[in-house]
Amino acid sequence: SGGWARWPAPQQQCPSRCPAAASPCPVSRPIPNRSPAKTPPDDVELIRNTPFIVQLFFVFFGLPAAGVRLSPEVASVMAMVINLGAYAAEIIRAGIEATPKGQVEAALSLAMNPRQIFTRVVLPPALRKVWPALVSQIIIVMLGSAVCGQISTEELSYAANLIQSRNFRAFEAFIIATGIYLLLSIGVRKLLNWLGPRFLFGR
Repeated sequence: SGGWARWPAPQQQCPSRCPAAASPCPVSRPIPNRSPAKTPPDDVELIRNTPFIVQLFFVFFGLPAAGVRLSPEVASVMAMVINLGAYAAEIIRAGIEATPKGQVEAALSLAMNPRQIFTRVVLPPALRKVWPALVSQIIIVMLGSAVCGQISTEELSYAANLIQSRNFRAFEAFIIATGIYLLLSIGVRKLLNWLGPRFLFGR
């Protein structure tokens, strides 16, 4: 939720061409007044200020103490989603709070309701502004999956390490893994940069 949803509602001044200056203008609507940016929630700050591998170990080794047992693959995906969600929330929040006040005022003058304002006026330009940063964060989390081998998740670095432990050809194993990571990063970035303008916020 962006800052626009927390704005108070003073009345819009009636235009000079309104016939009755003393009476409320029939098109008057509340004008938002941007409040100071709030600090992120504590749970978001907790995730953003702790290492991903600690979060991974907490999900895989800590949750069983509470009776929740997860496979290495499920724990890895859960930890990555939680980590990405915390960073993505702050990135998107920054884009929403950067929405010009005039755009919201124009939407209010067109009698749009709060849901329409958010989905049609606030969110699309906000996503357009922060999309490169959001894509970069997705790539960072994808590359961070390399540490998931620490809990026996069979991902790319785990496979490379297993191969080199059997044939002692570490250089070849890890140079191939490096190349695959590079291709994955370039491919995912191009895919997201193609999908975003076409399906999320328009060209």
